[in-house]
Amino acid sequence: MNKKIQAHIALLIANLIYGANYSIAKVVMPKYVEPFAFVLIRVSGAVILFWIISILFVNEKIDKKDLPRLALLGLCGVAINQLLFLKGLSLTTPINASIIMVSNPIVVLLIAAIFLKEKISLTKTIGISIGITGALLLLLFNKKFSFGSETIAGDIMVLINSLSWGIYLVLVKPLMKKYNTFTIVKWVFLFGFIYVLPFGFNEMKLVKWNEMPSLVYWDIAFVVLGTTFFAYLLNTYALRALSPSIVSIYIYLQPFLATLIAIYYYRNDELDLRKIISAILIIIGVYLVSRPLKNTKELL
Repeated sequence: MNKKIQAHIALLIANLIYGANYSIAKVVMPKYVEPFAFVLIRVSGAVILFWIISILFVNEKIDKKDLPRLALLGLCGVAINQLLFLKGLSLTTPINASIIMVSNPIVVLLIAAIFLKEKISLTKTIGISIGITGALLLLLFNKKFSFGSETIAGDIMVLINSLSWGIYLVLVKPLMKKYNTFTIVKWVFLFGFIYVLPFGFNEMKLVKWNEMPSLVYWDIAFVVLGTTFFAYLLNTYALRALSPSIVSIYIYLQPFLATLIAIYYYRNDELDLRKIISAILIIIGVYLVSRPLKNTKELL
């Protein structure tokens, strides 16, 4: 039970970071750094950190037979996920991206049922439905919400990113029984770096570092250390004790946590009844999905 509590705390922190990332990443790109260059910066910084820490404190070997799965995880969890998310975010709005990512828990539940034989219970289905309702209640009434032809390319990219992240969460789960968390993420990011290098190399040469305000450097540091290093580590750690569907349902907290950040730090929003009801629905959804399956009567 202690491990499960720790896993839930890790997910809460990770999604707090993700909630802040939507707006912070939007400040950096495309004005100062093009999306693919930003991905290369993220992945390069993270892979260096993961490998240094792993060599100093873990230094665990892997079976060669697991390399293809790690290579696939690097493709789904790093390359496709980050390239399409940041490129999509540069072509759409943060609020649109948040709404599209609502699809992620549904995707994860279906993929986990197919590959991990995870049971789709009535309770989980109701929980995801309530979570979706809460997230959409918060997002759809936002003044910046606007789907249209001018954002369609970015919206599609964010949707594919959501599907790719769902695949990652499911496929990485079996490796958690064999390896330390740092061992997994260091290889995932090494393969991810190999994939993103051709896309980000040319854009990286266009970055005008000397023209960036100091605040933008701090934003980049947050994305590398927070959104990339710590968030990936926390998500992967949580998968040791929780199922992929539970990990994915926490995505519904992101828009609410992002709102709280805006209220507390930027004073450009307020906590009203709609936001409170939204938070209650999301928390209920997370609780229902997190409940253990007691008997086969709960199965759909």
